Amino acid sequence: MFIIILSYLDSYFHIPVYFFLSNLSFLNLCYTTSSIPQLLVNLWGPEKTISYAGCMVQLYFVLALGTTECILLVVMSYDHYVAVCKPLHYTVLMHPQLCHLLAVASWVCGFTKSAVHSLFILWVPLCGHLQVDHFFCEVPAILQLSCFDTLAKEMIIMVTTSIVVIIPLVLILTSYGAIARAVLRMQSTTGLQKVFRTCGAHLMVVSLFFIPVMCMYLQPPTENSQDRGKFIALFYTVVTPSLNPLIYTL
Repeated sequence: MFIIILSYLDSYFHIPVYFFLSNLSFLNLCYTTSSIPQLLVNLWGPEKTISYAGCMVQLYFVLALGTTECILLVVMSYDHYVAVCKPLHYTVLMHPQLCHLLAVASWVCGFTKSAVHSLFILWVPLCGHLQVDHFFCEVPAILQLSCFDTLAKEMIIMVTTSIVVIIPLVLILTSYGAIARAVLRMQSTTGLQKVFRTCGAHLMVVSLFFIPVMCMYLQPPTENSQDRGKFIALFYTVVTPSLNPLIYTL
């Protein structure tokens, strides 16, 4: 909230990088709110239940905000690419209208893709005791309750992960590949320091978000994968959003 308020009140921060950072900060607020309150309720009392409707709503917002973060991190990497590789054209390329359009597109794409995935989960027939083996409603845990065979479940997770996670990660790495080539051509130490200040925090946030998500969704199926998945999910739903503002403010 401090980052959002400061970026709005201080005219020094009325530039694209802080506009996107404000969006990321607001997204982190929403992301933790979508899962942590239910976790705290379950930890507080002996009854650890959630209605089917509540589970689907939570699933929708977790998916929507997670997908939005993937896309928003791509947009931020493009902003850094323009700042480093095309500094003289930066104000022309990253004008306010485009920045607002990219931010809105990130949110719309995230919530639209989540709607498609959530509708698919609603159509999946559920079997058994309907006990979600997780601390919040997430796709792998819900699919474990379905009547599909194991191979079908794994293929569904792999396909959705490839679309939502792998493609944004490839785009981010492509942007930073171009930035790395530009850095290697620089002779000035001041220029190198400026690039590090511009990109260092974002690279750290990208690593903290994408590595746990990939470990969660692309891990091979094993007997203890569900317990390991809970720990990884706790990392990217609690630890990463908590560290993001510390990384950026420092």
